[in-house]
Amino acid sequence: MQPSVSLPNASYYLGPEREPPLSRAGFITLSVIMAIFTGPAIVLNATVIIVSLMHKQLRQPLNYALVNMAVADLGTAMTGGVLSVINNAQGYFSLGRTGCVMEGFAVSLFGITSLCTVALIAVERMFVVCKPLGPVSFDLKHAAGGVALSWLWSLIWNLPPLFGWGRYELEGVGTSCAPDWHNRDPKNVSYILSYFALCFAVPFLIILASYAKLLWTLHQVNLNIFYIVLQISIFHYTVSQMTVARMVVLMVLTFLISWMPYASLALLVVYNPDVEIHPLVGTVPVYLAKSSTVYNPIIYIYLNKQFRRYAVPFLLCGRQTWVEEEVSETQTTIEPATNKVSPS
Repeated sequence: MQPSVSLPNASYYLGPEREPPLSRAGFITLSVIMAIFTGPAIVLNATVIIVSLMHKQLRQPLNYALVNMAVADLGTAMTGGVLSVINNAQGYFSLGRTGCVMEGFAVSLFGITSLCTVALIAVERMFVVCKPLGPVSFDLKHAAGGVALSWLWSLIWNLPPLFGWGRYELEGVGTSCAPDWHNRDPKNVSYILSYFALCFAVPFLIILASYAKLLWTLHQVNLNIFYIVLQISIFHYTVSQMTVARMVVLMVLTFLISWMPYASLALLVVYNPDVEIHPLVGTVPVYLAKSSTVYNPIIYIYLNKQFRRYAVPFLLCGRQTWVEEEVSETQTTIEPATNKVSPS
C-alpha cells in the first residue's frame, strides 16, 4: 500500500525519517520542472505589476482584474513555487508543521484568488460586450469591488483550517502542503466539499456562463451586421469575432487543464478514501494548478495589445522591436460592434 499523504507525525516535516516515495533523481527532476515554471512566472507577473505602476495608460478599470491576477499569481509562485523547488531539491518538506500550515494557507489564498479573478475577468468582459443591465458603464468602483471580492472570498474559505474546520497537510510526494483531502473526519469532509463547490465549481460555472453569453452576443451581432449592410467593414467584425472566440476557447481550455485534474483528484479521494493513488500521480495535478501562474499572464495579459506594448520593451530592457498603436483588445474587438448594433 502506498505511503499516506496525510502524516500526523511531525518528525516527517523535519527530515527524511521515512522511506521517501521517490528516488533522489525523481525529486531532483520535480525540482527542475517546478523551477522551469516558477522562474518565468515570477518574471512575467512582476513585469505586469511594474509596467502597470509605470504607465498610467494601463491603470484602467478593465485592467484592474488583470493586475490583480498578476499579484495573486506572483504570490503563488513566490510561496508555493519557490518552496516546492527547494523542498524537492532536498527530498522532503523541511519547514516543520507550522511551515506546512503557513505554506498551505498562503498558496491556497493566492491560488483561489487567482481562480476567482479568472471568473471576474469573464464576468467583466461579458458585461462590457453584452450590457445585460443596459447602458451601465464599467468604472473604477466596479473594478475595485470585483478585486476586493476575489480576495475576500478566498480569505473566507481558506481561514477555516486555521481554526479547526479542515486542516492543511502534506500532499503528493510530501514536499508541499494544501487542504487535507484525505482526512475522513466529518468536519474535514464537510469543509472539503464546501471548498470544492464554492471555490472550484462556482467559478468554473461562472466562466462557462459568461463566455457562452459573450460568444452568443458576438454571433448575433455578426448576423445583424451581415443582413443590414454588405460592406468591407463586415470583414473587420468577422475577424474580431473569430479573435475573441479563439481567446475564449483558449482561456477555458487553460482553466480546465490547470485546475480540473487537481479538483477532480481531490473529489475522488473525498468520495473514495480507500483508493490507492501513487504519490507521484497525486503530485502531477498539484503542479498543473501551479503552472497556471505562467499561463495566466501570457493568455490574459501578453495577448492584450495594450499590455504587450509596454511589457515587451520592459522585458527587452528598453528595446522597441515594433510600435503598436492599438488599444486594449477588450475595447477594440468588441466596443465598435456593440455600439453600432444591438443584438436581437
